This record gives sequence, C-alpha cells and structure tokens, in this order.
Amino acid sequence: MNEITKYRKIALKKTFLLWNDFISLFFPVVCLSCGKSLFRNEDNICTHCLYHLPRTGFHLNNENAVAKIFWGRVNIEAAAAFLAFSKGGKVQQLIHQLKYKGQKEVGVSLGNWYGHDLHKTHVFSTVDLIVPVPLHEKKLRKRGYNQSAYFAEGLSASMHVPTDGHCLLRSSSSETQTKKSRFLRWKNVEHVFHIKNEQLLRHKHILLVDDVVTTGATLEACAQALLKVEGVKVSIATIAFASN
Repeated sequence: MNEITKYRKIALKKTFLLWNDFISLFFPVVCLSCGKSLFRNEDNICTHCLYHLPRTGFHLNNENAVAKIFWGRVNIEAAAAFLAFSKGGKVQQLIHQLKYKGQKEVGVSLGNWYGHDLHKTHVFSTVDLIVPVPLHEKKLRKRGYNQSAYFAEGLSASMHVPTDGHCLLRSSSSETQTKKSRFLRWKNVEHVFHIKNEQLLRHKHILLVDDVVTTGATLEACAQALLKVEGVKVSIATIAFASN
C-alpha cells in the first residue's frame, strides 16, 4: 500500500465517523435496555447497562436452578441461563426488543457475550452443534424471524461452533404458553417437534437454545426429540431464566 492510498483510507474513515456523529445528532442510536444515547464504541447496549445486567453465573454450577428444572424429566448434560428475568427489568426490555421490535442484533450480542463464558467451561466446550428452538412456519411468517436463531448466531461466533436452524422442526402451532400450568405447557408441546436429517446429528453434543426458560416444557419436548437420535447428547442455554 503506497502512502497516498494509506492517507486516503484514513481520511475516508475520519469522514465516515464525522458523518455518523452528525447523523446521530438528529437520529441518535440508543441503548435498547435503558433508552439513553450510545457512545461511538458501544453496540446495542450501553456500558452501564451491560455492566449491571443480572448475570446468573449458572454455567459455573451444575446444580443451578435451570438444570434442576429438568432433573427426572429429560437426560441432559448441562443447562444454564445467561441472565435473571424480572418483570419490568432491563432483561425484560431487551427480550421485548428482540422478540417484538425487530431488534435482532440484541440476540446476537447477548449470544456473543454468553458464548465467551460457556466456551471456558468443561461441558459446554465440548458442544458440536448449536440448535435454536424452532418456531412454527405460521408464527415465523408473522414475526419474520426466529429470535432464538439470532441468540444461536451470537453463541456460534464466540464458541466457534456451527449452528443449524433446520434440523429440528415444529410440526404444529401450539397455543400460547403464558397462562398455562407446568403440566399443561408440557402437554401443549409434547409431540410437536420432529427431526430432519437425522444422520447429520448422530453422536453429536447439541446445545439447544431459547430466549427465556420458565417451566422448561418447550425445551424438554425439543430435547426428547433430539435424544431419539443415536448417540446424541443435549445441553441447554437460554438468554434468561424466569422463576415461577
């Protein structure tokens, strides 16, 4: 690279940054958690909110609250959630932005951050494939995207593990789970998940991911379907854990 080309690139970069600063005066980029303006080096979530997010640390404890949900119900290797969910809190705001406001980058960023933590642990470091909990085609068309797939994308980038959003399918659109009991939630999704391309999953350690875990009924049904494949092991990771 000659000196003229080098200085042109530096000048163009400075012009781009100045133009971004000018645009931000009229269309500020805000934190998707607190709504305050982001600084140039911040991405989606401001440094203050990122520092104060309620991390669970569950990936460091095999007997954490998420893992206990599945005890005696389905044979998983490990389970964890990145953040603690509370009504009206920052995590609920982020989940809302991800699921209903089209802010897909929230899922990618949270997955990227959590993936760095998971990759340092013994169990999660052996994951071969990341699989998001699928949406039914009807809901996917209505929303336009699967929020869990973007969380999986972020995890994939920081864990250096591929993701596959097509091997696990949802064959029917179940009713909303919000006001159902634990048993009714499980019955609602008991037989709705099926495997495609089973041969690609054999003998793999799969990380099954979703946005929020409450009773674990949907994740349990997904895990049961995956565990029917020869040699498959399943671990679970979610963005947040909402206690009952």
